[in-house]
Amino acid sequence: MGNNKRLYVLDTNVLMHDPTALYRFEEHDVFLPMMVLEELDAAKKGLSEVSRNVRQVSRFIGEMMADQGDALDEGLSLQVPDGLDLATGHGRLFFQTSMPQTHSSLLRDGSFADNEILSTVMALREDMQDREVILVSKDVNLRIKAAILGARAEDYFNDRALDDLTLLYKGLRREDESFWERYTELESWTENGATLYRIARVDGDDWFPNQCIAIGQGECVEGIVREVSDHEVVLQLIHDYQGGRRNIWGIQARNREQNFALNLLMDPDIDFVTLLGTAGTGKTLLTLAAGLAQTLDEKRYSEIIVTRATVSIGEDIGFLPGTEEEKMTPWMGALTDNLEVLTQPQEGGEWGRAATNDLLASRVKVRSLNFMRGRTFLNRYVIIDEAQNITPKQMKALLTRAGPGTKMVCLGNVGQIDTPYLTETTSGLTFAVDRFKSWRHGAHITLRTGERSRLADYASEVL
Repeated sequence: MGNNKRLYVLDTNVLMHDPTALYRFEEHDVFLPMMVLEELDAAKKGLSEVSRNVRQVSRFIGEMMADQGDALDEGLSLQVPDGLDLATGHGRLFFQTSMPQTHSSLLRDGSFADNEILSTVMALREDMQDREVILVSKDVNLRIKAAILGARAEDYFNDRALDDLTLLYKGLRREDESFWERYTELESWTENGATLYRIARVDGDDWFPNQCIAIGQGECVEGIVREVSDHEVVLQLIHDYQGGRRNIWGIQARNREQNFALNLLMDPDIDFVTLLGTAGTGKTLLTLAAGLAQTLDEKRYSEIIVTRATVSIGEDIGFLPGTEEEKMTPWMGALTDNLEVLTQPQEGGEWGRAATNDLLASRVKVRSLNFMRGRTFLNRYVIIDEAQNITPKQMKALLTRAGPGTKMVCLGNVGQIDTPYLTETTSGLTFAVDRFKSWRHGAHITLRTGERSRLADYASEVL
């Protein structure tokens, strides 16, 4: 069997993460240990995303066996099924047909699934010395164990939005005064009370729709890119919510990024906004304030829907008694904290506050991610909090729920991912930022400075 085709041994978590992984290894062969089939079988029941993926893997394998008969010694040809736009893999899929002798004392305890998979890899390396055998797993510990035994192991990278988080689009461009020397051709005009600039593009510049730009130092020119064409860019000066009398639902921006964020959130022409930022940068507060202003004052949306990935209780929210709203309450502490800030009435005391809270309760709905399938949101302002814990697939499922007149806002901090096997570069939030940056109804900004209190700021520096 001397050939330069590699043999990739897949760990269960790769298929749980991406059922199409079978077809992603081009002309190389793929091998599934018996233990992986066992684990897939154990995970197939339920409505979680993992079990849906597992069932999909089984369907793929079932279709190949139905088409090609079940003579498994030669392997099945990995023909990509219709409806998947993947480059066709010409490799073959092999199954473990004989059980290996358990290896070395490290693997003495044969009960561990990981060790079982490792034994298989070691046996394959001995049987096929002329082939490169590579274990593919999303589990760091298994890759370390493999390295100890001298086997080659890799992470599964096909699901990454980008190679490095530092490449992620920031949404804000800072320019110094030399900007005006580079872009000499410009005209300005006013339209509906807004000031616009049209500038001719120069070679090598990179513009995105709804990108925020700050030109100069101190009192600088702040604008948002309204149109990008091959030859020119239109900038619009933004509303200033930082100083002066302008505010949104009583909230003023405390820094430049917050000011840009409020402009994006209040813009009816932008249907999708992503806000990245660490704790305390004001993501939830700004988003809620803009939502309330547009729902209650401008009547642009009929209600606000807040959802977030409920990670720590695993898949379901079934064990807490009560309605969907009540079950989601523990997750929504951040929301209620922010609502309290927004509903401090100037007058009216307790009674006024109670009235406000009732009004808000009728307009702000809390929903669980698990019940989003098959729904369509019309004229809603949807806030997806903790979006860094959502996989790209869940993100797609959520965003495709948007009906006409709906605005979706994703908030998150990719430094705080709690979902196993999701990383900063594979999070659904990272995907959304990256894939939507060139769409003219999408916008993104990264909030940089915490605005909680001097105590919080100092603590984040010194601890």
